[in-house]
Amino acid sequence: MTSAPAELPRTAGDLRAAGYLPRSVKAELRDNLLKELRAGRDPWPGIVGFSRTVIPQLERALIAGHDVVLLGERGQGKTRLLRTMVGLLDEWTPVIEGAELPEHPLEPITPASIRRAAELGDELPVAWLHRSLRYAEKLATPDTSVGDLIGDVDPVKVAEGRSLGDPETIHFGLVPRAHRGIVAINELPDLAERIQVALLNVMEERDIQVRGYTLRLPLDVLLVATANPEDYTNRGRIITPLKDRFGAEVRTHYPLDIESEIDVIRQEADLTAEVGEPLLEVLARFVRHLRESPAIDQRSGVSARFAVAAAETIAAAALRRSAITGEEPAVARPVDLDAVPAVLRGKLEFEPGEEGREVELLEYLLRRSVADTARERFAGLDLTPLANAVAEGNLVVTGERVPGKDVLAALPELPVLHDVAARAGVHADESPGRIAAAVELALEALYLSKRVAKDADDDNTVYGV
Repeated sequence: MTSAPAELPRTAGDLRAAGYLPRSVKAELRDNLLKELRAGRDPWPGIVGFSRTVIPQLERALIAGHDVVLLGERGQGKTRLLRTMVGLLDEWTPVIEGAELPEHPLEPITPASIRRAAELGDELPVAWLHRSLRYAEKLATPDTSVGDLIGDVDPVKVAEGRSLGDPETIHFGLVPRAHRGIVAINELPDLAERIQVALLNVMEERDIQVRGYTLRLPLDVLLVATANPEDYTNRGRIITPLKDRFGAEVRTHYPLDIESEIDVIRQEADLTAEVGEPLLEVLARFVRHLRESPAIDQRSGVSARFAVAAAETIAAAALRRSAITGEEPAVARPVDLDAVPAVLRGKLEFEPGEEGREVELLEYLLRRSVADTARERFAGLDLTPLANAVAEGNLVVTGERVPGKDVLAALPELPVLHDVAARAGVHADESPGRIAAAVELALEALYLSKRVAKDADDDNTVYGV
């Protein structure tokens, strides 16, 4: 973030002369969103798979000026979506320089700022706040207090001689400090009921109550929240009056198609080695199978972070092999998928009765994903020459210490290998590692269709035994 442009007004008088009239945060979001839509620009960069479902609902809620709660299972991009809303705020907004809250210089709300504005008039100093500082986020936990969100009496200020009922003795919490901005509360139902009650006035009357007296602050905030649908709709986890205060409830979802799932993995994963499109497709299908499995607790969901972590894991396996064998570039191959179940089973919640079968279940669904991907990639391609070559004694050994060139060297020159590489998006003149990744996928497809045999131990996998 850079400093505010020097040409921006620096006093309340200059601000008034330049036409910077107060505007509510909801009006600001509405105006900027409509401006982006009219210009044909995407107001939600980095958000994948929601363009025809979630995004239109959220945009209508913002245009209506509603506080919003996003309902969805874990890993559906709810928090990322909320954080993207910051881009709809003005890049710079004027505030009273030195004030405790980010108050508009022409519309102060705290007693101290009102008094100061009256004394200084047009000479009231103005600072500029970047939009990145106008978003406050709080993860709801059972130990969250009213003081954290709303505020509490500051004993130091009382000790300085102010009376206990003086509004200036208050130490403001997160919500008042987000005045003229966005407040996001993650996992809203996890807030204790007394804390939920404290939000009621903020959302409806826009004032705050601290320690038995009311401080009338016309707070200007957009309150957004996330929640798991089961917790949000389960009576007793969230108080009905608070639920009623939200103008819009928007349901999120996991990616609806394989392409969107792959886009999310590609966008979010920090890959230390090359992972080809076929393996990303395997992981996307794997996650979708997990979301459909009755052995997985679907109330918690299967986060998109699972597929992202899986991609990062197989990339790490490829980079490790590259370091051991000296093969460059480091390219992930289907053999690297073996690392996924054991490493990532802790990221899933299984149904009761599945104890002890977790890895077995993950391995089965991973095999299904490989078979589905290979069937899609190699549809109409006759792999019989490759199956015959292996059956005739051309054993193919692969593993975490086997470079790609050795995989290819085990097979005779076959025209079908060029077709296999092309179906995997690899050119014939590319590195042996990339071609070997495609060939391994074809060999695994032949094994899963019971056309070739396979033997595996802790070190190597042999096709053709």
